[in-house]
Amino acid sequence: MNHELTHRALRSGEYWRQIPGFSKVGADEFETHQFQQRATVTSVAQLRLVLGELVGERFYEDLASGIQNAPMALRISPHLLSLIDWETPEIDPIRSQFLPLRSTQQPDHPMLQLDSLAERQDSPVPGLTHRYPDKALFLPVDTCPVYCRFCTRSYAVGSDTERVGEKLKLHASQTRWDQAFAYIESKPGLEDVVISGGDSYNLRPDHLEAIGRRLLEIPHVRRIRFATKGLCVMPQKVLSDARWTDALTRVVELGRRLHKTAVVHTHFNSPNEIVESTRRAMDLLVERGITVRCQTVLQSGVNSHPAQMQLLVKRLGYINIQPYYVYFHDMVPGVEDLRTSLAEGVEVEKRVRGTTAGFHTPAFVVDTMGGGGKRDGHSFEYYDRTHGIAVFTSPSVKPGQWFVYFDPLWGLDPGVRERWQRPEERRAMVAAAIRNAGGEGSAGWQALPGAGELAGVPG
Repeated sequence: MNHELTHRALRSGEYWRQIPGFSKVGADEFETHQFQQRATVTSVAQLRLVLGELVGERFYEDLASGIQNAPMALRISPHLLSLIDWETPEIDPIRSQFLPLRSTQQPDHPMLQLDSLAERQDSPVPGLTHRYPDKALFLPVDTCPVYCRFCTRSYAVGSDTERVGEKLKLHASQTRWDQAFAYIESKPGLEDVVISGGDSYNLRPDHLEAIGRRLLEIPHVRRIRFATKGLCVMPQKVLSDARWTDALTRVVELGRRLHKTAVVHTHFNSPNEIVESTRRAMDLLVERGITVRCQTVLQSGVNSHPAQMQLLVKRLGYINIQPYYVYFHDMVPGVEDLRTSLAEGVEVEKRVRGTTAGFHTPAFVVDTMGGGGKRDGHSFEYYDRTHGIAVFTSPSVKPGQWFVYFDPLWGLDPGVRERWQRPEERRAMVAAAIRNAGGEGSAGWQALPGAGELAGVPG
């Protein structure tokens, strides 16, 4: 196929038959949400039964050790398992996102915080974050159809793990939801609500419709977005769970009648995640008049090469998903191997821009530590590439404060990595970066949200 048309070559056929545990499963069964949910793998023991001797004992031991160092429990759908290249799983972009191998993990950055975006700091009621003047993030559930090992919300999503015990519980609760609705009603400036979690895929159809209707009927709410990774990890649900898809459709249609918008925001990271069943699911949503946008995470080895990101963006556009954001990877426990430097991402963005229409070209953004919100990756006030520190301001969200992003240490010189292990040295490096950005030395450091907590993280 012509190289310019590679994005149209979608994997099809019974791709799951290569997996021993799925080799006798027909299409009529595999392509249903019931099978996908029933056969979801949640332990190494289950994975052994499904994969058998496709991989050796060393892989299973590596995975078991990696899970102990991961913030998220293991949960992966048959669909995703079947898309992994099991001849070279160590370098496969899908495996690396969902099955943590201890041999590939890097030590955490010493400035890491569990809730690095300070979502709880900006939560007026449980499960609702209000940071931007006209937008709120609503978390009605704390579960997902699969668990990404790099989840930003690992402080709350999924079951407790060895690495992150006693997570914040945000189970589905009408009482808690009513608190969120009451707060939104009390804020006439709120026009935009993101319904996430967890994942809105895990909302029951009646709950999804009730939440959507409740929000759209608030006069000042103009836009709602259902956030879900479901299209990537389990497109079969859109195609076979008519009750859920019909409920989503009714909410979108209600929004249209009210002259408001209800859309879906989804999450793909690798072009390998987009296959023929993904396109069929999107074809159905397009027929229903449902707009879908994508928020990608920039990840080393997954989409950090310009060609990988170019193919992903083109393939998303081909199946009518609009690329919206590419996030520089948040600082999450146990996933330092997936992060890239700010410089790498800026270079990828340069190569992506111009490959397709502007409205299908995503913005590359840093969601700043400490709650400054999303900032364009190019908009830093100062970037110290030697020490891997970028400084941002957020004048429309939290004026007068300084926000930082840290490159992964594994990409820095050994001497610099050693400096980061000493608390007094890292305080000095961050303070110097803030001064160079225009801050006032120690006063600038104190203005950094969470400065005391950051400084106290042991090396």
